[in-house]
Amino acid sequence: MKIEHAALYVEDLEKAKNFFTTMLKGVSNEIYHNPKTGFSSYFIEFDEGARLEIMNKPGLLKANFETPRTGYAHLAFSVGNKEEVDRLTKELQEAGYETMNGPRMTGDGYYESVIASVEGHPIEITI
Repeated sequence: MKIEHAALYVEDLEKAKNFFTTMLKGVSNEIYHNPKTGFSSYFIEFDEGARLEIMNKPGLLKANFETPRTGYAHLAFSVGNKEEVDRLTKELQEAGYETMNGPRMTGDGYYESVIASVEGHPIEITI
């Protein structure tokens, strides 16, 4: 069994699509829109087949990533080595994305950084 995809609600669908396709090199399908419900989504596919569905619909509540809670914690992207973690982290910082922590070696042995992506969603960049 494998996880087929993860899904993420966002306020600005086009801005989120641009982040995941430009900064993280995903490939997007065409937009799906249901005019009856107002629901819209894109599937973004990454190397080795991982997929992320980004979605929007009317009436969403704004997320609060400052207070720990149950549910979504972060998405992690493996880039292969420490140098690439450092390079991508710097590229994201230069593009205006906040570093939440790192790059650093964690207590459980990961080398990572965490970036606040579009709308503050935590994105972990790891080996």
